Amino acid sequence: MVRLNSLTPEQRRALREADVIVASPGRLLDHMRRGHGRFDQLQALVLDEADRMLDMGFMPDVTAILARLPRKRQTLLFSATIPPAILSLAREHQHDPAMVEIAKSVAPAAGIRHAVYPVQENYKRLLLVRLLGDVTLGLRQVLVFVSQRDRAEALHFSLDMRDIPCVALHSDRRQRERDRAMERFRSGEVRVLVATDLAQRGLDVESISHVINYDVPRGPEEYVHRVGRTARAEAQGDAFTFVSIAEEHQMRSIERALGLTLPRITLPDFDYGPVRPLAPGTVATSRRRRRRRR
Repeated sequence: MVRLNSLTPEQRRALREADVIVASPGRLLDHMRRGHGRFDQLQALVLDEADRMLDMGFMPDVTAILARLPRKRQTLLFSATIPPAILSLAREHQHDPAMVEIAKSVAPAAGIRHAVYPVQENYKRLLLVRLLGDVTLGLRQVLVFVSQRDRAEALHFSLDMRDIPCVALHSDRRQRERDRAMERFRSGEVRVLVATDLAQRGLDVESISHVINYDVPRGPEEYVHRVGRTARAEAQGDAFTFVSIAEEHQMRSIERALGLTLPRITLPDFDYGPVRPLAPGTVATSRRRRRRRR
């Protein structure tokens, strides 16, 4: 077996004779382009954590690799979730595949306490700072999920300017930067990690006390994966989700899929601005939709 990183001449020779190769998509494609190794006799291809590769932006590399491999082969695809892009990839590159589901039902761990905080989009940052400053909540080690890389950077910068120790984790960061961020977070040097869904899976830090969904997850599976970063090893943990008016319908869809009704919490001493958050049980309807109904 050969692991691909920076290969020596001896390793390049071994690569041509290897039976099994384990590689990240970008590194493998680089070696294929350089002519390191032969793949015309390849018999089996394994795409592991396909949805995570999608989140990290590796799909163009994966597609380029597939184009260089023999068409006659066995292809196995493993994925914790099956979003449309992954399903499309399977249909294009697998012939009549058999689907095996290990856990069809999706449910969060029993030790997680859930709460939803209705808030205007432009007040989310202030609400996060307010919660992080509340010593009674016990936010000791906090993982904050955002939807995009630029939002992760902006939030990281804002918290840092407020002297709140934090690090950011997303696919635009170099691997050594990600490793350093995780080292600082895991050791307790910083108590806040701002991350994209890159940290949904494969991140195992037992001491995470709170997961905060700064942006509502795309669906119930993503919600379960995110909040599952807390309450590890049968411990207790908290999962807070910030929900803007535009995200309320999405949040309710997640609740229906999970069979949960999560409590809505508003803080009496927090300035929500001119628009108060939605009361529990209400659904936002835009003016445009109301005019159409008339």
